[in-house]
Amino acid sequence: MTFQGNACASGAGTIINAIATWKGAAFGIDLLTFAEVELSEDERGISGFIEEMPEGDTRLIEQCVEMTLERFGLEMGGTVKTRSEIPLAGGLKSSSAAANASVLATLRAVGKTLPPLEIVKLGVAAAKKVGVTITGAFDDACASFFGGIVVTDNRKMELLRREEFNSKVLIFAPAKKAFSADTDVKRSRLIAPYVEIAYELALKGEYERAMTLNGFLYCGTLGFGTEHMLRALELGVKGVSLSGTGPSYAALVRAEQVKELRSAWESCGVEGRVIETSINNRDAMSL
Repeated sequence: MTFQGNACASGAGTIINAIATWKGAAFGIDLLTFAEVELSEDERGISGFIEEMPEGDTRLIEQCVEMTLERFGLEMGGTVKTRSEIPLAGGLKSSSAAANASVLATLRAVGKTLPPLEIVKLGVAAAKKVGVTITGAFDDACASFFGGIVVTDNRKMELLRREEFNSKVLIFAPAKKAFSADTDVKRSRLIAPYVEIAYELALKGEYERAMTLNGFLYCGTLGFGTEHMLRALELGVKGVSLSGTGPSYAALVRAEQVKELRSAWESCGVEGRVIETSINNRDAMSL
């Protein structure tokens, strides 16, 4: 007898990168990762497959399924497959989305439920175990799962604030990839006092100012250019940042700013694509 479950979770953009201080903020975006889990009591071990990257590292999604089964003492094996609308290794939380979707699909396959925060924490634990994250990415995982804007303390695994926010989102996704696990943490910690200032802005609900300050801080620290950010500011955009540890940039924009910013980013001379989406305010349970 086989058990099958499907689920999806959204990507996310950065307001505050948590690497410097273990405190973060992020927003869900309308780009989804889909997971399909098929299990059997006659099998052992989990085999993963990522549609966009057939030779890619599947340890995270496999670990998510295994840890979810262990949570209920279930001995099963099978497969987990993901496909995604989110550019992989682009700073848009593709790993968090894959983890959330894989845990949720496993729960649906075996007919079990967990409180939403427990689902998120299972995915975070799996990400830490396989080493694809530095802080555990609890902020990214919460934004991916709950939607809207979230502010978190990643060390304490606390969701401090969550609210809906309506905005168009424009993303510049360079052709090159950057993996979070390769980030220079030591250099990132040097800017901690200044990232704290941005985090305080986020706690007050001044998300766009927080996001832009975060962007300039991390671009300087991680060696990314600020041209995409400056072009957005020239057009009156209030919130723009390097997303995650890069290399993508994300901006919160009004509808009338989309065309101009798209054109400005496309003329920067960097190979990549511009993606138009919106903040996702729905949670993964209702997507």
